[in-house]
Amino acid sequence: MLTEFAPSLYVADGPTVPFYGFPYPTRMAVVQLSGGGLWIWSPVALTDDLARSVEALGTPRYIVSPNKIHHLFLTGWAERWPQARLYAPPGLAERKPEIPFDADLEDDPDPAWAEEIDQVIFRGSLFMEEVVFFHRPSRTAIVGDLIQRHDPETAAGWKGALMKLDDLVGEHGSTPREWRASFLKRGPARAARQKVLDWQPERLLIAHGACVDSEATAVIRDALAWI
Repeated sequence: MLTEFAPSLYVADGPTVPFYGFPYPTRMAVVQLSGGGLWIWSPVALTDDLARSVEALGTPRYIVSPNKIHHLFLTGWAERWPQARLYAPPGLAERKPEIPFDADLEDDPDPAWAEEIDQVIFRGSLFMEEVVFFHRPSRTAIVGDLIQRHDPETAAGWKGALMKLDDLVGEHGSTPREWRASFLKRGPARAARQKVLDWQPERLLIAHGACVDSEATAVIRDALAWI
């Protein structure tokens, strides 16, 4: 079910999914646009209860994925709301040609949501680039995998130990070290990081781990200091 994260911004937690054998909790976001319709970020597994909760807010018009590994549940949402436009981050349309994308995400937001949601692409990685968003009305930065803050209580055993070594656990969580190493050209990523900091977000909404409801700019600055 959807819960309010901030005014006109809602979240829903989905199932935990395996990623290279590691358990990853999932989370999505829904924005009620002032012009009508819903903007959906990184949708989780769609259930009837979740669909009813979404439709109680409005009709999905735009569905976006932040990066090329957040695609597991896109097709189910596109089938449920075929009128919604589906947006691909860098690399995903080529990787998953069977997903019926309508457009690619760019550094500049689509005019349909530009007044309320800004965005920037963290470029320069050989592995994966990510689109980070900013919900202006609530001053919320919305991040997929670039910042992970997994629950220390669930990061147990040898897998949890590896996640801690990878700086992905707790309030000082960051970006997976192997992904950091893939940013051979860090100039574009530094520019993207600066744009995010210039937004001066108050809140941070992430897909994996604990979100932040105040003083998020400082948290983001520390989490992305490696750039």
